[in-house]
Amino acid sequence: MSEYEALIAAAKKARENAHAKFSNFLVGAALRTKSGKIYGGCNVENATYGLTICAERVAIFKAISEGEREFDAIAVATDTDALTPPCGACRQLIWEFCGDVPVILSNLAGKFETMRMSALFPKPFDASNL
Repeated sequence: MSEYEALIAAAKKARENAHAKFSNFLVGAALRTKSGKIYGGCNVENATYGLTICAERVAIFKAISEGEREFDAIAVATDTDALTPPCGACRQLIWEFCGDVPVILSNLAGKFETMRMSALFPKPFDASNL
């Protein structure tokens, strides 16, 4: 049993609420606080695509809007054979709000892989660059 089992389950559950009627690519994410609370998010598409928001960002923004500031892991769930990593914009926000947390990529078939944010985003731009 993985220490991330509940986080992966929450990401899969959040995926069920995705609004992806244009791409049909449903994504769920779940962000865990250091105290153990989990915030889920799903992708929400718009016809212009430019106004679409990814599941990872929804989960982060929900947690931040509830006053959370310390996170220890994030999971992403898709229905693909190849596990899907966060996009570039999400990598930036995950780095800024969560730091070098474990990122758990998962699919509906039970496959998962864990990697550190620093492996996905090796040369981040953050406050240390300002």
